[in-house]
Amino acid sequence: MSDLEKIGPATYIVPKVGGMRVPGLLIATEELIQEMDIERPLEQLRNVAYLPGIVGYSIAMPDIHWGYGFPIGGVAAMDLNEGVISPGGVGYDINCGVRLAIIPIPFKDLTDSMKKDLIDRIHALVPSGVGHGQRGAKKLSDADYRALLQHGSRWSIEQGFGFPEDLDHTESNGCIEDADFDAISLHARERGTKQLGTIGSGNHFVEIGEIQKLFLDDIAKEWGVEEGITYALIHSGSRGFGHQVCQDTLNSYVKKGYHEGLPDRQLVAAPIQSQDGQSYLAAMAGAANFAFNNRQQILHEVRQAFHEVCSIPMQEVKLLYDVCHNIAKFETHEGRRLCVHRKGATRAYGPGAEELSPLFKKTGQPVLVPGDMGRASYLLVGLGNPLTFCSSCHGAGRARSRVQALKSWRGKDLVTHMEKQGVLVRASSGRTIAEEMPDAYKDVDSVVEAVEEAKLANRVARLTPHMVLKG
Repeated sequence: MSDLEKIGPATYIVPKVGGMRVPGLLIATEELIQEMDIERPLEQLRNVAYLPGIVGYSIAMPDIHWGYGFPIGGVAAMDLNEGVISPGGVGYDINCGVRLAIIPIPFKDLTDSMKKDLIDRIHALVPSGVGHGQRGAKKLSDADYRALLQHGSRWSIEQGFGFPEDLDHTESNGCIEDADFDAISLHARERGTKQLGTIGSGNHFVEIGEIQKLFLDDIAKEWGVEEGITYALIHSGSRGFGHQVCQDTLNSYVKKGYHEGLPDRQLVAAPIQSQDGQSYLAAMAGAANFAFNNRQQILHEVRQAFHEVCSIPMQEVKLLYDVCHNIAKFETHEGRRLCVHRKGATRAYGPGAEELSPLFKKTGQPVLVPGDMGRASYLLVGLGNPLTFCSSCHGAGRARSRVQALKSWRGKDLVTHMEKQGVLVRASSGRTIAEEMPDAYKDVDSVVEAVEEAKLANRVARLTPHMVLKG
């Protein structure tokens, strides 16, 4: 790319052109740039730089790919007084995120029959697929909604889904403040009414595997992570509830003309301080708290499966951390209060950050980077790099579209294929497995190496998947 200017290891400037208010910043190695379809995501990166009030850079992580308005893997920080809030900069799946739990059993001690029983039991307990809600679940009442929006995942814990200490291991203690029930439509509430404890469709999953390799022994020890033990990785978000919050806001913003003057109407954004901006932020906070509750209840179901199959007490399945990667948050960076959009990106605060719970102030924040179901996922530790507003990547990032992946694998026995690779896969449909085959994603090793080279986060452990429930 002739218009990219390298300014450091795995760090490139995208020069200002046209109406860009700030330059772009791309985190990637030369190898990744050559391998990825970079033109369309960089077009979106430049478009984001047109937004009023943007500061620093319009930023792309090494897992960047085409998204709605913002590229997935995009970060943009806005001045509170002059800036805007863009639903496209958060995404449809508000507070889609990942949580990692550590199970105190060597993976090698799981027999083949135990592995099959585990993934089958998780498949039975955790509904997956488009629109699916909890079988037999009680519909959320307005009183339930008000409580979970106000208290975040503490509400689920009080209902018996987990333990109080889980909150200390959850970003923002599992609750985004200032959620407003009245900012959320009846349609959104109806869509989410039986969807807590479900992973949904697409790239959402529950993954069980082995801590394959440690890179930073001291931090791993501090976090209770040992080579060879078992882990559970959970990826899900706010389901139909958050999707409808996003759609309702986009419809309203476009109707009011907030997209006028922008290079792409999908970037439609309202001033942060406007009534419309504040209304979306209140609804977004509500969807974020719904997602925290969703992952909290899925973890409970995973704990239940390990208890039933492996006789492990549920409280011994320890939550290490839960991170958001589709959200906008008010944060202070270099003394300035900003609204930071992260879409397909996660916070990566370093040691001593005020935003971290006391459990992680010494080490820095755990950063969770799921890869694909055939290769690996990663546990990193944040370094708090101010260049990216303390942000890191959120996954491997797609290398091929769902249509391309489906065409490539159509008609093949993918469950048997993956089992021969050492991975037991369960899903609501064969189509989902085809869309999510490993070659649909970038190599997570390369993505994480770029993050480390750019000094956003360091590797703590490499995780190898062996049992996967896909949406």
